[in-house]
Formats: sequence, structure tokens, C-alpha cells
Amino acid sequence: MNSRTLQQAETQDTLAKAGNGTGRGVRLRCPVCGRSNSLMVLKQGILREPACTTCGFTFVQSGGIWKALTPVREERFEQFMIEYEMVRLREGRGSAGAHYYLGLPYKDVTGRNTWQWKIRFRSYRFFQQRILPWLEYRYTQGLDILDIGGGNCWMSYRLALRGHRPVAVDLLVNNLDGLGAAHHYINYLPRSFDLFQAEMDRLPFDDAQFDVAIFNASFHYSENYVQTLQEVLRCLRRPAHIFIIDSPFYRNEESAQKMLQERQLKFQSEYGFRSDSIPSREYLTPGALEELARECGTEWKMFEPWYGVGWALRPLKARLLQRREPAKFYILWATLGDS
Repeated sequence: MNSRTLQQAETQDTLAKAGNGTGRGVRLRCPVCGRSNSLMVLKQGILREPACTTCGFTFVQSGGIWKALTPVREERFEQFMIEYEMVRLREGRGSAGAHYYLGLPYKDVTGRNTWQWKIRFRSYRFFQQRILPWLEYRYTQGLDILDIGGGNCWMSYRLALRGHRPVAVDLLVNNLDGLGAAHHYINYLPRSFDLFQAEMDRLPFDDAQFDVAIFNASFHYSENYVQTLQEVLRCLRRPAHIFIIDSPFYRNEESAQKMLQERQLKFQSEYGFRSDSIPSREYLTPGALEELARECGTEWKMFEPWYGVGWALRPLKARLLQRREPAKFYILWATLGDS
């Protein structure tokens, strides 16, 4: 099935599934003190009580994005956000026109990052064809989904098209590659989705209210995998499903460290900084998954979409040339509770 056929099928699914929402709203909790109350519920874009009655932190909406990053934490991430946005701008991310965003992940109409979007498309195609139908069969009223590290929100858009209720979370809010780009999708959805500027280790959501959490090319930005996953698990009702998609995976720790050194040297040469202002983990290994299983009780199913012959031959080519192991991308799926 080609990308155009997939898009057409997805749009048809949209019309059939629109309106499945339960209307429960999103229950919030203060990212400073961790308290919540019955009035801190975001429903149809309206938050009845935006201020925490315990510490006074106030949720403020700007440009359709709810700010859940405290000033102290925003200062901590400031350099990272500056550097990240600079790199993404130099890479040619984003576009002034909606057609770019509406085409993702099927096609990069700018042609500037085609190879990366081919990876994203094939990962999403596997997820859309092999996994989502299984979930949708069991959640007939649609899924409440956390899209963590949502970026320009293309994943949230695709999920909303299928009648689900995503909430997109990211640090970046710019209109090219951050949450601000979500405005391109509004006119093409039966209902919009909520946007939160927040960090993945301090999610501004009350306990046990989402069915699924997706880290789409974002989990490796975590500074502490166990802490990040425990915070996400807090927000999920049971049964819970967690997906880690397109984070670099290495069988060998030494190869992963070499990749990291190469990346930092490249960034220093091209941009003038190493892009290490926060100690992100940057990659996954079997040991990291074992740690998550041990500390968080998650058992991971691993799926490898087909990325093409050239991609499949990369490990062989690396061995012949005596180079480090190249990264692989997987879809990792953990289920907790009855399924």
C-alpha cells in the first residue's frame, strides 16, 4: 500500500470514527507541588480553575499552548532549547505552508530531510497497520493518548484523525518545529487536541487518565529513563500501553559512545557547540531496557519495520569497513495490566 492510499484510508477512517470522545476532559495537576483539585480540568479548551490552590502556580495559555513549565525549569532548559531550535532551523525543518505539515510523515515536500521522513513514515506505517487496529478493537470509544515530545504534532494530528484524543507535550513552542505548528491542523480535524509546554519528567496531568503514551523519536532526550517512565506510568490508567518509536538503539555500548562522540564533534564543528547542555541519554541499549523492566515492571516487545535494503545492509557494511555498529530503529511496546 503506497503513501497516497494510506492517507486516503486514514481520512475515511476519520469520518467513521469522529465523535467518539467521552468528553471527560483532562485533569491537571500542579507541576510545582504536584497537587490537583476537582476544578483543574481542561475541557473543550476551557480550564475552570487555572491556579493551584496550594502553591499558586497558574496555568497560562498562549497561542493555544498551555504553559506548564515553571520559570525555574524554563531557565534550566533555556540553552538546550536555543541550541535545539538553531540546529533544526539550519537543517531546514518546517515550512510556512500547511501543506508541509499535512503531508507528514508520508512526504517531506521541502525535500530537505527526505531520508529522515522516510524512516518516520515506515515506522508510522507499521504502527498504523499492525498495532493501532489491535488497540482500536479494544478501545471502541477511542484512546486517550499522551504524545510526549510531540514536536510539530504530526503524530497527534494523525491520531486525532482516527478519532482518538491526543495531548501533545513538548518543550519547544515555535511555529516551525514546535507545538506552535499545530495551528496548521485545526481546520482539518473534527475537534482539536490540547497542547502543553512541559518536561517529560514533570507532566502536568493527574494520575491514571490516559490509555497510551507515545515517545515518537523523543525518549532518548530523557536524562533519566527510569524517572521519565515512572512519571508516565503515573499518568496512565490500566491497562496501559507505552510505545518508544525511532529512538537510536545499539547492541553495543561502545558503539553508542562512539556515535555520541562523533555527534558532539560534528555539532561543535558545524554549530559551535556540542549540544550537551543537558545530559540526555541519547540512545537505548539492551541494558537500558533491562533496567526499565527491573525498575518499572515493563516487558518490551520489539518490532523492526522494513526500512529498505540499503538500511538493512548497513550493519554488514559497517563490519566490512571495520566501523562502529550503526544505530537501529525499533518500535518498542510495553503493556501493563490486563490487555
